[in-house]
Amino acid sequence: MPSEARQLPPSEDAAIALALAETALPFAGFRSGEVAQWIRILRMHGEVGQAMQALGTLERPLARPDREDDGGERVAVDDVYARASRVAAGRGRKLVSTADLLEALIEIYGALFDRMLEDHGVATSELLERLRRPR
Repeated sequence: MPSEARQLPPSEDAAIALALAETALPFAGFRSGEVAQWIRILRMHGEVGQAMQALGTLERPLARPDREDDGGERVAVDDVYARASRVAAGRGRKLVSTADLLEALIEIYGALFDRMLEDHGVATSELLERLRRPR
């Protein structure tokens, strides 16, 4: 992890998601495979998982990674965590949540993340709106 800034600790759900990503992402192949793994992981954990399930996010078999989507370097889990920590700190939080991980992933992967999430039946804007609603 980068030492330039102190990172916030993850919530229990975010820690599980990060651990699963550490295990799964080395086998993803391309960026599209990474995104597919992240969506699969987040769909099952924390407040993002609850929101995705409430919105009817479809479970899809892992697709074969698409070389056309390999528009950049692979993204390390530590980089996602560092960005999520900055997102959480910017909101005055003490822990990194799965919602912070989601925001970091949207920033990092951009349109690729949006398109792949839509392939699962949910628009990114719809998911973010659901997460921002008071509980």
